[in-house]
Amino acid sequence: MSDNVTLGLAEMYELSKTILMDNGFNKDHAHSITNIMYACQRDDCHSHGLHRLLMCVDSIKSGRIDGTAEPIITDAGPSVVRANANKGMSLLALQAALPLLIEKAKTNGIAALAINNCYHFSALWPEVEKLSEAGLAGIAMVPSHAWVAPAGGTRGTLGTNPLAFSWPRRENHPFTFDFATSQFARGEIELYRRAGKPLPEGVAIDKNGKPTTDAEAAMDGAMLTFGGYKGSALSIMIELLAGPLIDDLTSKESMEFAEGKPEAPYHGEILIAIDPNLLSGGRAIANDERAERLFADIIEQGARLPSQRRYAAREHNIKRDAVEIPRKLYDELLALRKNA
Repeated sequence: MSDNVTLGLAEMYELSKTILMDNGFNKDHAHSITNIMYACQRDDCHSHGLHRLLMCVDSIKSGRIDGTAEPIITDAGPSVVRANANKGMSLLALQAALPLLIEKAKTNGIAALAINNCYHFSALWPEVEKLSEAGLAGIAMVPSHAWVAPAGGTRGTLGTNPLAFSWPRRENHPFTFDFATSQFARGEIELYRRAGKPLPEGVAIDKNGKPTTDAEAAMDGAMLTFGGYKGSALSIMIELLAGPLIDDLTSKESMEFAEGKPEAPYHGEILIAIDPNLLSGGRAIANDERAERLFADIIEQGARLPSQRRYAAREHNIKRDAVEIPRKLYDELLALRKNA
């Protein structure tokens, strides 16, 4: 028997939506969450694909996530949108707020969206790519839980604190990156733990502050930032911009709020949308050509742009209309259905 299970793309979508609705998320939340997990699994981003259904179900079983919460969208100023997720998952609030954010960015050149009071588990690249689809450059940032030690530290204070950016391209996939400011995303550590594989050196420390390659010890200890003090400083910046700046929680406060429950981090998110046409004085097309020359020079050297492998995986999986997931994960997901 194969260690993997092959799912058709429509089958994958339906499985995710059904599991979410069977466990207390209403139809709107189930669709908004599934849209993101579907995109990640389709692009072979396994750490943020169907694997995250386990966290979503654990989170709603904690009794604090509202699977029927209606987000409240507020026009808070010429270039500011606020979205109160009302203790629901972040994605429905994002979906509801994006049209106003895009409108404001195209009117004023730049606009920001603050999502508050949300539980968050998802990758950020699908969010900023939504902005690029509208012709905008986009930046997104979130804290998480205090799983990451600052450079020189011995315990978790910072979150994995991902930063995502997307640049629209007229005839190509957008230039997009999305990375945690920790060496690994938390989901990657979990995948190593589940597979019983050792971590690379320099990724984590144990509960005593000592370097470890044991994923289980890393889960009990702390992760490390990439780039030493540089990654640590960037992570602190994200704590500030996606926390106090928008009147929401830091990663340490989010972890304290969880009280040890196995639920998604509770905090806020900031998205910034930028109109290349207004900021360039109406010269977006000419400047697109300059950006393309930059990309071409990078590729001609034999280097690759961020997300190139992801886009290749997308095209491959769409062509074959299928993805593969570990059989162990598939069995765990089936057990989450009501009729299991």
